[in-house]
Amino acid sequence: MSFPLGEVRDPFGLARMFARLTAPRMAPGPVVRVHRRIYLLTGGRIGHGVFGAPILLLHTVGRRSGLRRSTPLVYGADGGTLVVVASNGGRRAPGWLANLRANPEAEVWIARYKAKGRARVIEPGDVGYERLWELMDEVNFGRYEHLKTSVGVPMPIVVISPLPDTP
Repeated sequence: MSFPLGEVRDPFGLARMFARLTAPRMAPGPVVRVHRRIYLLTGGRIGHGVFGAPILLLHTVGRRSGLRRSTPLVYGADGGTLVVVASNGGRRAPGWLANLRANPEAEVWIARYKAKGRARVIEPGDVGYERLWELMDEVNFGRYEHLKTSVGVPMPIVVISPLPDTP
């Protein structure tokens, strides 16, 4: 079983142009919040490839609040799994990572496709980390390597495996 991957459609080249203009910087917080809202409001019809890279919406359960949390993240594919980087712009570890450590089950939206998955955290130094890091840095136009170099903060990688459908 694997996740179907959405195709980044960019008929006018605007997303790629935005990606080239902003690389190696990350999108500012207000842009990410608006992007998340649009992704949610349109049910995934808008938001998958808006920055030139494939973006999923990760839904976790808050470890303290118990509330549903949604985060747009650049993703890559490794076999039948999805790969994301816990970067948070080089600041402290993102809240969604702590939520996944407490409860590794999550829901992902890839465009309009929705599925449940189980997350596994891979830390720097773990087997396979470097290969997945290179994959994700390429998908995200070199932004992760630039961020790692500029802030020097280790960034875990999360691999999400699909869960079988439950009736």
